[in-house]
Amino acid sequence: MTYLADYYCDVLIIGNGAAGLSLALRLAPYYQVIVLSKSQINESCTFYAQGGIAAVFDESDSIESHIEDTIITGAGLCDVNIVKFIVTNARKCVQWLINQGVSFDQESHDATNGIIRYHLNREGGHRYRRILHNGDYTGRVIETTLIHQAIKHHNIHIFEHTNAIDLIISDKLGILGKRRALGAWIINNNCKKIKTCFARAVVLATGGAAKVYQYTTNPNVISGDGIAMAWRAGCRVANLEFNQFHPTCFYYPQAQTFLLTEALRGEGAWLLRPDNTRFMPDFDHRAELAPRDIVTRSIYYEMQRLGVNHMYLDISHQSKNLICKYFPTIYKKLLTFNLDLTKQPIPIVPAAHYTCGGVIVDLHGKTDVDNLYAIGEVSYTGLHGANRMASNSLLECLVYSWSASEDIINNLPNFTKIKSLPDWNNVQDINKEELTIINNNMHELQSLMWKCMGIIRTTKQLEHAINRILFLQQEIGKDYINFHFSKNLLELRNILLVAKLMVQCALKRQESRGLHYILDFPKLSKIAIPTILVP
Repeated sequence: MTYLADYYCDVLIIGNGAAGLSLALRLAPYYQVIVLSKSQINESCTFYAQGGIAAVFDESDSIESHIEDTIITGAGLCDVNIVKFIVTNARKCVQWLINQGVSFDQESHDATNGIIRYHLNREGGHRYRRILHNGDYTGRVIETTLIHQAIKHHNIHIFEHTNAIDLIISDKLGILGKRRALGAWIINNNCKKIKTCFARAVVLATGGAAKVYQYTTNPNVISGDGIAMAWRAGCRVANLEFNQFHPTCFYYPQAQTFLLTEALRGEGAWLLRPDNTRFMPDFDHRAELAPRDIVTRSIYYEMQRLGVNHMYLDISHQSKNLICKYFPTIYKKLLTFNLDLTKQPIPIVPAAHYTCGGVIVDLHGKTDVDNLYAIGEVSYTGLHGANRMASNSLLECLVYSWSASEDIINNLPNFTKIKSLPDWNNVQDINKEELTIINNNMHELQSLMWKCMGIIRTTKQLEHAINRILFLQQEIGKDYINFHFSKNLLELRNILLVAKLMVQCALKRQESRGLHYILDFPKLSKIAIPTILVP
């Protein structure tokens, strides 16, 4: 049988972080897999993750405690069944990762009896130490290990510097029956030629949408692509009003933002005002180990009250040996700015970090469209509720890559025969003037979202944001229709759509809960339900 495509595979995975690569490795013994990476293969949120993976490995801890901590942090919006499903399957999925070659810091290793005792960090929202880690560069270890394994496998083909433009969906081709995914239109950033990739199943593993904000801890490639493509394909989305801001990002105007892991506070770091006094005990009995939404709003409140542009994080009262052992990357990085983590407080400020909502999926990562899956940060599973608990995100990636692989292995459909595809005009280069306009629009959007859809919002701000977003969408519509493609234009198109969905979700939630704090509705509603948008 001949297919009218430039590429075909059994499973097309769009995204190259922990979720996408873990799934690729689980599927590779059975099927041909293509993995798309927007940049070089190691450029993902996973690579920059400092913290680790939450799982019950300590004798004093329990699955029930992990479940309860997650639900409390989620502010009443977690799906209890999903939380139980993920936490219960945590240990075996972490063990799979260890079997791939990922190493975690150990306290002891009894080689005779094969008993390993891991060093476990504690982070905000966790009552126990349950964060497996490798120093303060856990994500880098996970990503590089998975890449090494994927490159070796003959059934995994990695396309670097390649964007997915849109999904190929059956009903848009006039194919009768239930809507299903058939592949994607893709473009390599070097050759600039649009090609088709047919697949028996498509998986979105593109991460979140933190690039919608002016200040973010995420790499530049995280621009909401998967959420936007899924919405255009007909998938529902949920809870996009819950955008997590990491409380402690290094503040240095001349430097690119990088986060200072929550594990620092787990090891006793304090948050300080400019006068060196602590303030978190004034806001929550858990102090620096309160959930991130509380810590972030507390920092923001103190900055506004004092009229300053940052607070401080101080772990200098702990031993230099402990700091250098568990936070070597941060220690060395700060030294390049003449700051010594072992001797002085470090200036910090909140920044956009994690998208708690996303594409609605079931227990196997299946979306509303047949043969289309979404796993990792791009998805809405019900785990995080109104606020993600620290280090549950990599866990979600691992469990859903396993769960999705089980469904795909058992239920992968046959190829759908395609008679023809719509013609796509040749790509035209964008000139410098057009590129400047696109970049200016991106900067305007990011500034708009930071001011109007930030840590604290108002209805008036949200209404202003939605009106401005609609105008910007009209601005780029002409360029897109004329097929003046560029990576910047594709990202702007997607991030504008996701920004609109975020604001629409925020306007629908007339209460303050978790990460969504709106001055017009400061009280918590008695009924906790997810915010769902339908295309």
